[in-house]
Amino acid sequence: MTDRSINPYLVEKIDAILPQTQCRKCGFSGCKPYAEAIAMGQADINQCPPGGNEGIRQIAQLLDIPFKPLNAAYGVTKPKAVAWIDEALCIGCTFCIRACPVDAIVGAAKQMHTVITTECTGCELCIVPCPMDCIVMIPDSVNQHDDPKHAADRARMRYEFKQRRLLLAKDPNVQSPNSTLEAESNPPEQAIVQKAEQRKRTIVQAALERAAAIRLQASKHIE
Repeated sequence: MTDRSINPYLVEKIDAILPQTQCRKCGFSGCKPYAEAIAMGQADINQCPPGGNEGIRQIAQLLDIPFKPLNAAYGVTKPKAVAWIDEALCIGCTFCIRACPVDAIVGAAKQMHTVITTECTGCELCIVPCPMDCIVMIPDSVNQHDDPKHAADRARMRYEFKQRRLLLAKDPNVQSPNSTLEAESNPPEQAIVQKAEQRKRTIVQAALERAAAIRLQASKHIE
């Protein structure tokens, strides 16, 4: 590997191939930083377990370099899975919410959390921070028929949206680069985000109502 100056167009092409799980298994903080490192010759093309050998082949073809199999030091390719929270054990610590790179976990402090299965990328980043060990990965029976490209694009959008939100939380006066231009040129993205937020609130409300019903049923058995 040799250092090269960064080529934004090439970074975009590589990033479009990556699965956008944002799992950090490649050794970088997300898919875009990994794409930048590949474009600059600072990372190898075979460090993404979720992308697997197919993703490596596509990147190798793009860069016109030989294919090399996935480096097992970074993990192995697994069947698609999503996080599941045992709601009976959840204490509402919010650690998993903060760890999720795509805001696929919803809830509030001291309230039960739940996973938006359709948005979970299977990154596993929520498992380690959980003090109750109440999060496990289960086979993805919801998104298995989704178009991978569409799912990756949606995950990228949610990841970038969270990054902007965290940036604004640190300093409300700071705007992300080209934020005005983005707001003007990408109204569909805003609509998608708003729709996702509405769906998030609906899921949280349904989860809270379900938990209340479970508690009521349990209290009846005790009586």
